[in-house]
Amino acid sequence: MSERKFELGVAMRGMAMGMAEVVPGVSGGTIAFITGIYERLINAIKSIDKAFFSKLLSFQLIAALRHIDGFFLVSLMIGMVGGIVIAIFSITFLLENYPPAVWAFFFGLIIASTIYILRQIDNWDILHGLLVLAFTLIAYFIVCSVPAEGSANYVYIFISGMIAICALMLPGISGSFILLLMGMYKFVTGTLKELMMDPSVGKALIMAVFGLGCLTGLAGFSRLLSWTFKKFKTQTLAALSGFMIGSLWKIWPWRLPEQWMDDTGNIFNIESDAFPSKAEDIKLLAETNVWPQDYSAGPNLLIASILAGIFGFLLVFILDRSTKKE
Repeated sequence: MSERKFELGVAMRGMAMGMAEVVPGVSGGTIAFITGIYERLINAIKSIDKAFFSKLLSFQLIAALRHIDGFFLVSLMIGMVGGIVIAIFSITFLLENYPPAVWAFFFGLIIASTIYILRQIDNWDILHGLLVLAFTLIAYFIVCSVPAEGSANYVYIFISGMIAICALMLPGISGSFILLLMGMYKFVTGTLKELMMDPSVGKALIMAVFGLGCLTGLAGFSRLLSWTFKKFKTQTLAALSGFMIGSLWKIWPWRLPEQWMDDTGNIFNIESDAFPSKAEDIKLLAETNVWPQDYSAGPNLLIASILAGIFGFLLVFILDRSTKKE
């Protein structure tokens, strides 16, 4: 009974991760961290090695699953799929109608998550402080970077997949945002959509190369993170907290559009183009943070946003308490 309850708990955490991944700028890695499964997830991914494939090819399915903590991964993936489906119909609706309140919730969530991580470092010194500062600046530079030109070159596609999946595992930085910065978001999503509607060898090859890059990044980066957690745990925590602090700039609740991309991949700027009133088929690339009184994209929802931010902040410690009890 306890094992079944544990798997349900993992699925619920996966659901929260899936919902977070739908929100641009929010990483599922953040949710994994605050719900206490981040290190276990990294170690499970790292375990997908030669021994796993050997057991799999020998039809030792249960042994293969146990080798990679497979029941944990399956429960997590089921929850993530459910969370993505729920988020598509709920969070996207809330983002379209009440954006400041939704962003305020995640803003409070990430502030509390950062505090939660920093509290786990009990041997503070200059190195830990420098790591927090350095990775805060790195994350800030990433979220403020101007999108690059994409490319259909297979090497660039492979590298895009490898880097995007690495970002997916980092708290504070989302994989889809990295694809946007590399100029590959529309190319990858468009190719996938075309492949499903009109399959062809060329499109399948592009997605295969991208998928191979993702698998390569997943295998290599999970091993790196697992190693750093074992050898330099508090230093790794300091670096990850810096990533989360730097990402806060991207999810400030009151932001005005500055640059966006339409459904054909064309990029527009607010200085020379009017922001479209119907925004289903656009992807924001850059925004300007403003104070609530200067927010002109709709009602600033100041009271609702403050309450949502407080709820997001408290939720982290509620989740931490429930995780410890479990």
